[in-house]
Amino acid sequence: MDIKPHIIVVTVLLIQACAMPVNEIATPTAVPETFTQTGKSARQEHWWLAFHDSQLNQLIDTALNNNFNLLSAYNRLEQAQAIAQKTSADLIPSISAAFTGRQNYSDSTDNSQFSLGLNASYEVDLWGRIRANRNASDLDVRVAQENLNTAAISLSAEVAIAWYRLIEQRSQLILLKQQIKTNEDNVDIITSRFAGGQATAADVFQQRQTLQARIGDQSNVIATIKTLEYQLAILTGNTPGMLALPEQNQLPYLPVQPQTGLSSELIQRRPDLRSAYFRVQAADQRTAAAIADRFPKLSLSASIDTTAPNLQSLFNNWIATLAGNLILPVIDGGRRVAEVDRNRAAATEALNNYATTVQQAIQEVEDALIQEQQQEQLIISLAKQHQLSEQATLQIRLRYMYGAMDFLRVLTTQVNQQSLERSQILAKRQLLEYRIQLYRALAGSWELDTLAINKENTDA
Repeated sequence: MDIKPHIIVVTVLLIQACAMPVNEIATPTAVPETFTQTGKSARQEHWWLAFHDSQLNQLIDTALNNNFNLLSAYNRLEQAQAIAQKTSADLIPSISAAFTGRQNYSDSTDNSQFSLGLNASYEVDLWGRIRANRNASDLDVRVAQENLNTAAISLSAEVAIAWYRLIEQRSQLILLKQQIKTNEDNVDIITSRFAGGQATAADVFQQRQTLQARIGDQSNVIATIKTLEYQLAILTGNTPGMLALPEQNQLPYLPVQPQTGLSSELIQRRPDLRSAYFRVQAADQRTAAAIADRFPKLSLSASIDTTAPNLQSLFNNWIATLAGNLILPVIDGGRRVAEVDRNRAAATEALNNYATTVQQAIQEVEDALIQEQQQEQLIISLAKQHQLSEQATLQIRLRYMYGAMDFLRVLTTQVNQQSLERSQILAKRQLLEYRIQLYRALAGSWELDTLAINKENTDA
């Protein structure tokens, strides 16, 4: 067959017209070059390893394998991949086949008829509409992948926060039991002094009220411990009451602060920022597809048919046709123009959302830095307050024993000291939580191979 050169040229031009570049998007808001503070230790992908807590490591590993919300995010990634594959199919010709056969017998004749047909259709991507939609679907896959990474980071932080809140509450329970024992001893002492005429009935009632207040605090702490245990069970993919947790009741030391690096590095590293970036690119591609939809469409179709009275001669008689249709929108009531305007607005919205996400990411880092810095000052202050409270309690108690001061002052200093002891434990846990928030704000993604393994087990 002799193929004309001009046909080859036209074909190449049509193929080249299909190419649709994915535009790079500049950061839509100004950001500082560096953060206000930085640490000395290098950042780790698995940031929780910095705590050197084997129990936390195990809990997070279990959560990354079994948490159902994370597995749902993986399923959304699978859906996006399937949609992208489906969209890419529009770039390939569609071919269908049909075969029919009929055979009638009689005494004198044999009426048989067999037919075989192939039909092919293809839309030439003259203006890049199909390829732009394909690019948008591919970007949706990247969005879903980054959303999965974001979910994994959030899950690891939630597990760490819940675990250290549980440890803090266990420490509070131990302290409350000690305080209850102290208050019970004080009740006995005040009751004895009352029997000897050295204390009033009001002193006895006030000390008993303080005792009952600590017992009430203990009930609240026990309830909180149970809810945190149930929360950790859910986060690790277990039903509440079915997760055995180790009896750890000591908070770890705060690790060395990590290096914050440049803000531009954060924008490239954080998966939620990358997700917002890919959303902008996908919206830009859909806008291009909507614009191309206003132009003419060129559809090609081909069919090959053959009929024969028997199977042996079925392939000896072929009838082939080739057709091309140029479809030009004339009147559509402004539907295509409105679709372009809608996609442009959606692209602008995605760009604004990206800017907001960048600003929030910078804020999260700065918030965690200043909160941690001031929390350390608070812990130092609480330690000094506790030391002074111990000295004041000792002096006031001695003066009360000698009758130089009423019991209300003794009770006030005692309650204040016990409150300070509980505040110190709370402040140490809050400091760890601010560090977790900093790790979360600085975190990048890591490979989630365990999800693929879990998926295979689910499919089986």
